This record gives sequence, structure tokens and C-alpha cells, in this order.
Amino acid sequence: MVAGGVVTNSGSDEYKTLRNNTNERWVKDRGLRRLNIGIGLMFASAAANGFDGSLMNGLLALPQFTKNLDNANANILGLIIAGISLGGMPTFIPASYFADSFGRRICVGIGSLIMVCAAIIQAATHGRWAFFGTRLMMGVGLGFAQTAAPPLTTEVAHPRHRGTVTTIFQAIWHWGAIVSAGVTLGTLYVYSSWSWRVPCLLQALFPGLQLLGLAIIPESPRWLVSQGRKDEALQILARYHANGDLDDSLVQFEFNEICAAIEIDKALATKNDWISFISTAGARRRLAICILVGFMIQWAGNGIVSYYLAPILQTVGITDPTQQAGINLGLQVWNAICSAGGAIAAEKYGRRPLWMISTVLMLIFFAIITALSAIFAEKHIKAAGSAVVAFLFLFFGSYDIAYTPLSIAYPVEILPFYLRAKGLSLNLTVVFATGFFNQYVNPIALDAIAWKFYFVYIGCLFSFIFIIYFLFPETKGRTLEEIAIVFDGAQAEADMHFNLAVLGEAHMRKNDDNKLFQSPFKPEVEQIA
Repeated sequence: MVAGGVVTNSGSDEYKTLRNNTNERWVKDRGLRRLNIGIGLMFASAAANGFDGSLMNGLLALPQFTKNLDNANANILGLIIAGISLGGMPTFIPASYFADSFGRRICVGIGSLIMVCAAIIQAATHGRWAFFGTRLMMGVGLGFAQTAAPPLTTEVAHPRHRGTVTTIFQAIWHWGAIVSAGVTLGTLYVYSSWSWRVPCLLQALFPGLQLLGLAIIPESPRWLVSQGRKDEALQILARYHANGDLDDSLVQFEFNEICAAIEIDKALATKNDWISFISTAGARRRLAICILVGFMIQWAGNGIVSYYLAPILQTVGITDPTQQAGINLGLQVWNAICSAGGAIAAEKYGRRPLWMISTVLMLIFFAIITALSAIFAEKHIKAAGSAVVAFLFLFFGSYDIAYTPLSIAYPVEILPFYLRAKGLSLNLTVVFATGFFNQYVNPIALDAIAWKFYFVYIGCLFSFIFIIYFLFPETKGRTLEEIAIVFDGAQAEADMHFNLAVLGEAHMRKNDDNKLFQSPFKPEVEQIA
């Protein structure tokens, strides 16, 4: 085991200078390797969501599936597609209470089990309403898993990996979509009901991986501290962030900072947790961002394409099911590449620049898509229809560099611990509510006014530019506890310093030799060979 390294990639100056008993390359470090494998398996929550997002595009191109739905009209089709949103909407907020009371891991486990059961039942159903019922059930499971998995991965990650872990979580959405698109493309030539039953059954894949991950990943140290289980939290930090070294400088600093932040959270929290969202100017700003991000990621124009790619391609003359399925698969691969790039760029260049660049580019490309769709519809110029496909790729690439990686990461990291699960649950409730509206209204609007409906999304994108400019702060390079200072100002910083000082005095009294504690304000800089 190579001991050493200085934390260099993210966090405050204190973190960057503290000695840490880990290998610089996490794949060669036993503790970090186990931790990051567990975190990676938790990403399956986003992949499961992505599987469904692409699944309906693929299923709608399968003749056997439309036959199973009895050739449902636009109203019924919209309701069936929105089933997961309908199941998830009432689940997120109760799931946040569950995650705060019983732990992140148990909440993820319950959600994953429900999703596995829903996938098996769905593959055995017949008829439109039985299928709809299993989509409701899938939404409930996704609600539990998606509420707890992002906070868990963010809260257990090593400080030098935290930013990347947080931003890459939702970028994994597209890997689920790729699997789904590939499977439905493969079953296109299965001339029986198994052409759609196999993809539905495979919805159990990613929840199953998440259940496997729960055997590896530890509980959140921050949740353990909030429950008064500080010794367990310290043991987890030492095991996974310093290979069991309880005296590690970084582990001691992390532990003291977490304890100090939790004490502040307890002082700020009210008996009614939701009142805490409006108790201070910083909390109100966080609340507004959580709600707006939930709205923005569904109303940027992506919602109409994500769930209705096949009907959109039909409106521009691409009617062959094989061609539609191939475009769907290619689009998901492109999305995965761009999302991964965006996740890396967010930690390198910052969140705010990516939000702005992404929105401006989407506005430009979606306006071009609208114009080309109009030309094809009115003038029947085939080249315009083909060009729409190219600009759909450019539009989604623009969406992916910010809206995919930051849709979960930004709300999770701006929220303090005592509001994190509930704030994320509120954000996801808005996501699913606006998604339901999209999924139910879009097919009706597309059927009625076709490309003219795109102007609604152009207006939304234009307004998002001003929202981001005036409301979204930069959070790059800060720890979860330090981000509170961005929103709450000097008082939050003073409270953090006071609590750290109190904890430091208590720790020094406990350790007469004063070897375990180093001041977080004047850390000892050690160069590790």
C-alpha cells in the first residue's frame, strides 16, 4: 500500500494541504477502490431512469407493442407514457422523510426492490391498463431510489472525488438509455409479444445492480452524525478515505467539519422542516433554484424529443421503424459522450458557465429545428426533414453539457444536510410533475398543431438565460459544508469557525499529546513522498 498524496482536485485550501493515507490513483487504493465501486453501482438509479426514457421511444416503434395497447389514441398513449411520473410524484417527499429517518441505504434498497418487482410483473401483463399499472409501480420504486441515491453518493465520496461523483451521477442516465435503445432495436425483428416483453423485463437490470451495490457502499457519515452515531461515522471515514487510519489528518478534518455543520443545521432547523426553506434569504434562494431546475430540465425542449422521437421523425418524413430505432440508438450514444464531457467540464470550468453556454446553444439549435420542421411541413422539402435529425443531435449535445450532469448535482450540492433529501425530493417532484404534463400534453399538441408547438419551448429557453444569470451562483471547488457560505454569507462562515473551534478544544482535551487534531484554519502542510 502506498501511503501518501495530497488532496488536490477539489475542496478548500485546507483539504488540499492535509496529509491523506491514500494512493493518488484510486484504482490502486483498497479503500477508495471499494468505495468508488459501490458509488458506481448506485449510479444505476440514474441508468434505470434513462432506460425508461429511451424505452418508450423504442417500444412505440414496435408493431407488437402498439397492438398490445390496442392502438391507443393520443390521450391514452400520453397517460400510459406518463405512468412513471404519476407514480413518482407522490412518492418523493415521503421518501425524503424515510431517508432522513432510517438512512439513505435502506431507502435505496426499498426503491430498487419495488422496481425489480414492477419489471417482472410488467413483462407478464397483457393490455394497456395492466401495462399502465406497472408503470405506476415503477414510478414509486424510482421515487424511493432516486431520492436517496444522489445524496448517498455525494455524502460518502472522498473530497477529491466529490465534485466529479456529484456531476457524473445523472450523466449515467444515457447509459441506461443506450441499453434500452439497443435492446429494442434488436427485438424489432422478433415477431411476437416478446419483442416488447424482453425490454420491459430488462428494466430489472439496473435496480438489481443497485441492490448489489448496497452490499458494498457504506451509510452516509453525515446521516450517522445527525443520528448521534459519531463513532460509526468516524470509522467509515477512516476506512474508506484513509484505509483505516483514524489519525489521518484529512479524516480528522472531515469529521470535525461535518460535526460542526450538523450542529449549525440543528440550530437552523425548525420543527417543521419545510418552514426552514423560507426561514432565511439563503434558504429561499436554494428553494427557488431547486424548483426552477426541476422545471428547466423538462421544459428546455428535450421533453418533447425524449419521449416522442418516433412521432417527430414521422412528421419530417422518416417513417421506417428500423431507421427510427437506429437514430434513437445513435442519439443516446451521442448523449452519453456529451454528458460525460459536461460532467468533467463542470468540475474544471464551473457550473455557472456551463449552464449559460448550454442554454444559449439550445435556444439557437431549437429555433433552427423549428424553422426546418416548418419548411418540411409547408414546402415538403425532404432535405429540411433530414437536416432536422442533424440539429436534434446538436441540440441534445448542448443540453447534455449542463442540464444532464447538473440536474441532480446542483440541487444536491447547494442544499445543507438537513434540507438535502427534502430539497431533492421537491426538485424531483417538480421534474416528474412537469414531465407528466409534457408526456400527457405533448402528443395531443403535436397531433393538433405539429411544429408550431415548438415555439413554447423557444420562449422557455429564452427566459432560462435570465434565470441562470441572476440566480445561479458558482459552487465549483468547494466542499458540501463550505457551499453554505455562498448562500448564507458571513454569518454561516462565523458559525462554522466557532463550532470547529469548540470541537477542536474538546478534541485537544481528549488527546493530551495533541497529535490527532490539526487546526483547520492553519493546517500543517506536509509533502508526501
